[in-house]
Amino acid sequence: MNRTLRTTALATTFCAVAGAAVVGYGQVATQAQPTSWTAQTAAATTATAMSARPGDGHGRGHGHGDAFTGTKKIRVDGYSVNVSCSGRTVARKPVVVLMAGGGDGLETMAGLQRPLGGDGRVCSYDRLGEGASDQPNGLQTVADSGRILTGVLDRIAGDQPVVLAGHSLGGYIAARYAPDHRDRITGLVLLDATIPALTAGIRKAIPESATGTAAELRDQTIAVNEGQNPEQFLIADAPVRSAGRIPVRIIKHESQFAEVPTYGPALERMWSEGQQQWRALSARSRVGTAAGSGHYIHVDRPDLALKAIRQVIAQATLNR
Repeated sequence: MNRTLRTTALATTFCAVAGAAVVGYGQVATQAQPTSWTAQTAAATTATAMSARPGDGHGRGHGHGDAFTGTKKIRVDGYSVNVSCSGRTVARKPVVVLMAGGGDGLETMAGLQRPLGGDGRVCSYDRLGEGASDQPNGLQTVADSGRILTGVLDRIAGDQPVVLAGHSLGGYIAARYAPDHRDRITGLVLLDATIPALTAGIRKAIPESATGTAAELRDQTIAVNEGQNPEQFLIADAPVRSAGRIPVRIIKHESQFAEVPTYGPALERMWSEGQQQWRALSARSRVGTAAGSGHYIHVDRPDLALKAIRQVIAQATLNR
């Protein structure tokens, strides 16, 4: 893949063993943040304030939500959360919320946010422990992360419908969130989302008898799933629940596990089967493969990611 990579302090070893490809920690596509975007967001932060309003993060918003553009820190459930928004709310169109992978800040979604901002309202945010948001106070579960997401949506979308588009761990969180928020989430796009039962899958694909790089990959992935990651997020195995008849697009990588050739085929099968499991989110789910792409589909094939998001927006809009 032709991109510049950096590593988080947590997962320095992950890049060497491709572990970041399993759960999304450790590899970040820095070229997803062009200079023009950096300048734009830096200028926008001159208006940034630790602003809050009564009830932030504690219930539905009203109207179209906060209409700010640029980057802003908001208060949600007692935490400072870094949010970036572009574009304006368009009648009948859902607000799009982009959710980065684990170990990534919202800037890694800039390559999608810029063009989508010309079509309507689109936002991204740093989850607790990522980017410029506060650190969590302890281990986070899906419910904890969901409360923060609800608070963010209350502020930026108000009562408007929302399409969630998530990469890797961001996709996992979006897929776990949608079934409990059918009144709000009208579409999903999962970009190589972390699979529903990763711990069981990695234990099966790479046995305890493995040594060397494969054993390191197995152990690191399990440790990350147990909360040893920047978000202190527990990536728990669980069945997929239905989110209703919303449009769902699931896109998986073409190839990612070349660094562990002995177990690469088993890992690819694990990942492909996991992507198929996400189809249970909706009877209107579709799964596809991003040709020529590794784990960072929105960097390797932004054309496919944008096409999928726009298709889901269009279908969600027609359904209203």
